[in-house]
Amino acid sequence: MTAASIGLKPLIISGREVLPLVEGGKGISISNGESSGAWAAAGAVGTFSGVNADSYDADGRRIEQVYRGKTRRERHEELLAYAIAGGIHQARVAHERSNGQGRIHMNVLWEMAGAERVLHGVLEGAKGLIHGVTCGAGMPYRIAEIAAKYGVHYYPIVSSARAFRALWKRAYHKFSEWLGGVVYEDPWLAGGHNGLSNSEDPEKPEPPYPRVRELRALMREYGLGETPIFMAGGVWRLDEWTDWIDSKELGPIAFQFGTRPLLTQESPISDAWKRKLLTLKKGDVVLNRFSPTGFYSSAVRNPFLRELQERSERQVAFSVEPVGDHIAELRIGPRGRPIFLTPHDRERAEAWIAAGFTETLRTPDSTVIFVTPEKAREIRTDQIECMGCLSACQFSNWAQNEQGTTGKKADPRSFCIQKTLQRISHSEDCDFQLMFSGHNAYRFATDPFYANGYIPTVRELVERLQTGQ
Repeated sequence: MTAASIGLKPLIISGREVLPLVEGGKGISISNGESSGAWAAAGAVGTFSGVNADSYDADGRRIEQVYRGKTRRERHEELLAYAIAGGIHQARVAHERSNGQGRIHMNVLWEMAGAERVLHGVLEGAKGLIHGVTCGAGMPYRIAEIAAKYGVHYYPIVSSARAFRALWKRAYHKFSEWLGGVVYEDPWLAGGHNGLSNSEDPEKPEPPYPRVRELRALMREYGLGETPIFMAGGVWRLDEWTDWIDSKELGPIAFQFGTRPLLTQESPISDAWKRKLLTLKKGDVVLNRFSPTGFYSSAVRNPFLRELQERSERQVAFSVEPVGDHIAELRIGPRGRPIFLTPHDRERAEAWIAAGFTETLRTPDSTVIFVTPEKAREIRTDQIECMGCLSACQFSNWAQNEQGTTGKKADPRSFCIQKTLQRISHSEDCDFQLMFSGHNAYRFATDPFYANGYIPTVRELVERLQTGQ
C-alpha cells in the first residue's frame, strides 16, 4: 500500500506544506533537537520537548541539572534557567538538523513550573527557529497570546470538544489567525499525562471518531473548518485510519505519533529502554493516578509502578481518638503515638509491620501508609529537595504562588516526577524509574518492521508510515 493508495495528502502546517505526520513531543529529553530535526528533514513535523530540555557547554558536554539553592524558591529559579537554556539549545539543534525542511514545534506542559516564563524565554532566545508550540496538561488559555507575540502558531492539546470551547471563548477567538491546529489526544490510549475528566470512566474507553467529529463540528461554528486536527494517541499505522483520511465529515486531519518515534536511531532514549519496548505485551501499559500533577497518566507497569501500587494498598484510614468503628489502638512512630483503626485494619497493619513495613506516613486523606525505613527516608528526602518543577505538586505540596505551597499536606503516595524522569532519560535504568508509554507500545514486538530488533532511522519510519504501515 502506498501513500497515494491511502489518500495521504500534504497539509499546510505552521505556514508550510508538509506531510500530515507529526512527532509527538515527549517531556524531559525524550524528544529533542536531534529527533525533531530529523522529522522535519523528512518533510514532516518534528516536536522537541520544552520541559527541562538538556543544554550543553562549549565542549559539547551535557550540563547536569544540579540544584544548589537552599530553598525551594531558589531551586525553582535554577530550574527555570535550565529549562530556558535547554529549550533554546534544542531549537537550534532541530533547526540545523532540519536542513530547512518541514516544521519545528516545541511542546510544553501548561502545568509545568513557570510555563509562561519558559515560553517567553525560549521563543525570545530562538526567534525564527520554532514554527509552532503545542501545549496541554491543563487549560492553556494564555498560550495564544504568547505565541502571537512571537509570530508562531499554537496547537492546544485537548481531549474533548468541551475543553476547546472553553479555550476558544475565553482567549483563542482573539488570536484565531495564529491557531495552527488542534491536537485531539485520546485520553485512554495516549502515553504520559492524559486528559480524562471526572465525568469519563478510565475503564470504559470511548472511540475517538465521534469525539473528533464533535470537535470538528464545533470548530466549524467558529469558522475553523479548514484548521487541521491532529489525531494523537493510539495511532500506529495509517491503513487502520483510512476512514479518517480525506473525510469530509472530519476535515483536514494530521496524525501525531508519540510511541513509534521512541524506537528510532535518532531517539535519545537509552538502549535499555529501546530493548524494553521490543518486549512489551498487551496490557503492560496501564492508566494510573499516581502522578503528583493529579492527572491520570499511562506508563509501563514496571517495578517502579508496582511499588507505587503496593504502597497505596498498604493504606488504612485512622483517627487520633477512638470514634465509631475506629477503636483498635496502634502505636506508631519513635514516640509510640496512638492512632485508632478498625480491628480488621489493625490486623492488616500488624502484618505489614511484621513484614518490614515499619514506617508510617500520613496522607492528606486521613489515612496512613506503611513503608520500609529505606523508602520512608527516600520519600522525605525527595520532598525536602523539591525544586518546584510543577505549578502545583501533590507529592511535595509545592505551588507556584506567593506562599510556595498548596496549603495541603504532602502526599507520600506519589513521587518526585522530576527526579525519576531525569534518571530514565539519562541512564540505563528503565525498571526502577517511571516509564511513560502509549498503550500501543506492545505492537513493537509484533510489527514485522521491527523484526530481529531492527531500529529504523526517522526517515525510514516516515517513509514506512506513508505506505500505511
